[in-house]
Amino acid sequence: MMMKYCDQQAASLFSAKLSPGTRCVPVTLVLLALFAVSFFGPSFASRAADSTNAPANAATNATTAAQLLDLPIDQLVKVEYIEVTSVAKKVTRLEQSPAAISVVTQEDMQRLGITTVPEALRMVPGIDVARIDSHEWAISARGFDAQFANKLLILVDGRTIYGPAYGGVSWGTQDMVIQDLDRIEVIRGPGASLWGANAVNGVVNILSKSSRETQGLLVSTDVGTEDRPTTSIRYGDQIDTNLYYRAYLKYFDREGLVLSDGSSAMDQWNGIRGGARMDWEPPTGDKFTLQGDYYSDFLHDNENVVILAPPYVQNTNALNHDYGMNMLGRWTREFSENSGLSIQAYFDKFKKEQVGTSETRNTFDLDAQHRFEIGTRNDIIWGLGYRYTEDRFPSDFYLTWLPDHRRDDLFSAFVQDDITLAPDRLHVTLGSKFEHNAYTGYEVQPSGRLLWTPSERQTIWAAVSRAVRTPTRYETGARVNYSVFTLPPGSPAPLGLATLIGNPNVQSEELAAYEIGYRIEPTRRLSFDLATFYNHYDHLLRYVPNPQIDLIPVVVYPQTLQNSGSADSYGAELSAQWKMLDNWKVSASYSWMQVKLHPDDPSFQGNPEYQVKFRSYLDLPYNLEFNTAVYYMSQQTAAAGLGEATIPSYVRLDQGLVWHPYHRLEIGLWGENLLDNQHPEFPSLKSSLQTEIPRTFTGRVTIKF
Repeated sequence: MMMKYCDQQAASLFSAKLSPGTRCVPVTLVLLALFAVSFFGPSFASRAADSTNAPANAATNATTAAQLLDLPIDQLVKVEYIEVTSVAKKVTRLEQSPAAISVVTQEDMQRLGITTVPEALRMVPGIDVARIDSHEWAISARGFDAQFANKLLILVDGRTIYGPAYGGVSWGTQDMVIQDLDRIEVIRGPGASLWGANAVNGVVNILSKSSRETQGLLVSTDVGTEDRPTTSIRYGDQIDTNLYYRAYLKYFDREGLVLSDGSSAMDQWNGIRGGARMDWEPPTGDKFTLQGDYYSDFLHDNENVVILAPPYVQNTNALNHDYGMNMLGRWTREFSENSGLSIQAYFDKFKKEQVGTSETRNTFDLDAQHRFEIGTRNDIIWGLGYRYTEDRFPSDFYLTWLPDHRRDDLFSAFVQDDITLAPDRLHVTLGSKFEHNAYTGYEVQPSGRLLWTPSERQTIWAAVSRAVRTPTRYETGARVNYSVFTLPPGSPAPLGLATLIGNPNVQSEELAAYEIGYRIEPTRRLSFDLATFYNHYDHLLRYVPNPQIDLIPVVVYPQTLQNSGSADSYGAELSAQWKMLDNWKVSASYSWMQVKLHPDDPSFQGNPEYQVKFRSYLDLPYNLEFNTAVYYMSQQTAAAGLGEATIPSYVRLDQGLVWHPYHRLEIGLWGENLLDNQHPEFPSLKSSLQTEIPRTFTGRVTIKF
């Protein structure tokens, strides 16, 4: 075989096309390899003692050098890549994925002292994370943020936690042991062709570690101005060959936030949860996972209550008890590197309370998917799914459900073909999700994605997608008396009653999305990621006034839900990572977005025009870390308790110092919102009280055995 040595490091290492039978090795790497073999192989003393055997040593070194030079370049230079599974339901490199995707790693969460998943999502470019009170957040991608943000699909280890009652996620019931999370994959933009309805503006996939990776005992305690305290205990062990388990218990007690005058918002939150996971990985290529959780939370909630007597609307501080459990099992068989079968089933049961009503829900979900190749160009993945859910809602004067008990089925199938047009250069991915739900019937959600990698350091991608957001239980079967007011003399009745009425005949909201992205890595220390998008939304659901109804002793002013809105949004998201020094890494992102609503409606607002995010990870001597995060959010207007509220722009600074005295002990101290005493981030839909986020400090001690 002919060996060539050339001095074109970047081109030959990352993008050069070589003729068959020819290897091109940068001269610099050759010299470094020879130097390493000659100097770092035997010690200096050994070389001096064996000087009489110089010919033999020289022959040995020459042989080793020749072996090194015969290795592929990617083995001479070890390069670490981030792998993701959410874009294609198979393992792909993040840098070469045809979607706007980001990953929050365990290191990110550890360095910034993250205690909740919503705060972890705050780091992601283009994701609007705004805290409402101690236990609720408004989280969305690419606009339409709200307390029940209904265009972002959230998964935990493949189990959806999107709420079919109101849409969105009840974050107060999703507390987790942060140390057991492996990573959080976030797709900005539609993911409906694989993940189904409600994956309209994005998908968040929260993935926990295998129990094989969490062996031994871990004890972690957070104490601070908000946490008082939070303690997690987890133990993992090996039962048999390739059979591992872990069990955990977590207790938290979080202080309430504050109102604008500095007084307590009385929204404190505490709870306990526990669970276990077992993983079996026999040498046959199979993998079995069985896991489950139970939680019980007590939270103080501020809610507006409507009554037919002065003052007609009053704020009530209620103590609600939320509890639930889930179990998930998954079997995976790998037939080959590009072929496999996976079957997953889970059961989820919970009860969530609020003033005058509650939601009790049981869900069973079964999903199967199969991956195989046809020839060398078609990598196909397809699957079938079934979901059964039943719910129960008691009614009162404020909120009435029709019917108060319901059972629904969801049938689904998907297929996706990753077509190789030019190996390692050009791919086209075509696929679609097919669903039948109890509200709108059949839904088809196709997508097409193009991936071009002109070199290993550059990726260009484009996508066209259709996604739908299906109506919720609230939108199709709830009536809300949200305001009572006095009428002038001569009116048919002394009081007026404003009422929102659901509509069982509404159809799904639709999105047609167009995306283009570009990634480049000029050096191994510097990378840039740009994503642009244009979204057109149609059949948006909004309440439309109907003729008044004269009753005694009130006049009812009803508003009925209809598919009468549309919108256009467009924007860009730019992020960069730079490893300035071996011990210092920084990342920054800038997001810009415009939303045009037709007609303009405050219920669809919650669209910050600008977001800027910055992080710095600095490793110091003596096993110290100094970490910083800065977030800028522009002004936005969002729906509030009885109308709308404008949230001024703000800058948030978080900093922390982490010390690792030795590998089994970690001590950290963090401060959040260090630039001001307090500021609002988002209004509540359930209360007219505006809660604000105060400056907080947290200390953590984590011990591993």
